[in-house]
Amino acid sequence: MKILAVGDIVGNIGIRELKNKLYQLRQKEGIDFVIVNGENAAEGMGITEKNFNDIISQNVDVVTMGNHTWGKKEIFKFIDHPKLIRPANYPKGVVGKGYGIYECKNKKIAVINLIGRVYINILSDNPFLIAKNIIKKIKDKVDMIFVDFHAEATGEKITMGHYLDGKVTAVFGTHTHVQTADEKILPKGTAFISDIGMTGPKNSALGMDISVVIKRFETALPEKYKMATGEGMLNGVIFDVDDNTNKVTKITRIDM
Repeated sequence: MKILAVGDIVGNIGIRELKNKLYQLRQKEGIDFVIVNGENAAEGMGITEKNFNDIISQNVDVVTMGNHTWGKKEIFKFIDHPKLIRPANYPKGVVGKGYGIYECKNKKIAVINLIGRVYINILSDNPFLIAKNIIKKIKDKVDMIFVDFHAEATGEKITMGHYLDGKVTAVFGTHTHVQTADEKILPKGTAFISDIGMTGPKNSALGMDISVVIKRFETALPEKYKMATGEGMLNGVIFDVDDNTNKVTKITRIDM
């Protein structure tokens, strides 16, 4: 079985790249299940209902979120959609769900979304303990568990990988928009990569117009960000999972 995780969709260009390239990638690689991080789909911050529908119309199985989950107020209209999950360690009582269980090819696949606490200004519960509690609850009900850890600090992501090693199928990082070259299978069998990258404008500063970002650094003034334009790219990873053991045998980075 092949599971594809697509890096943060940034703006309309990111959605365009998903529409233009996902089908091709599915056919070429034989992808069975698709996870997409959509928290930057609304021109860099949040997700609208149209963005969400555009993404899942491409046969995407689950959309994960992050620190910009609430960037667009209309998310409250569709937050309970079964294909949408938000970080599980938002405070208790917050609407939405932090994980979902999905069926594909007679396998039950759990996807958990978590947000980091290092260098991210979000009031959140401890992602390590939340992950531990969720896994304890669902481990006997599913065949595979994938964790999207939306976090800034590489050290926090690596630590989470080792913390969950042997307990989940894979831990992949999102948020930094820069694909890392540290994909590996950890000692107890869990696949890991610090960040799967970004799907959006290629010639940009993390999806934003470069000239605007330069001006902010030059002047230290609060110049308003705007989306970059032009050529796009799609980043992600493919996890090859053994059908008998439900363990990842190979991780392949995707840069289209």
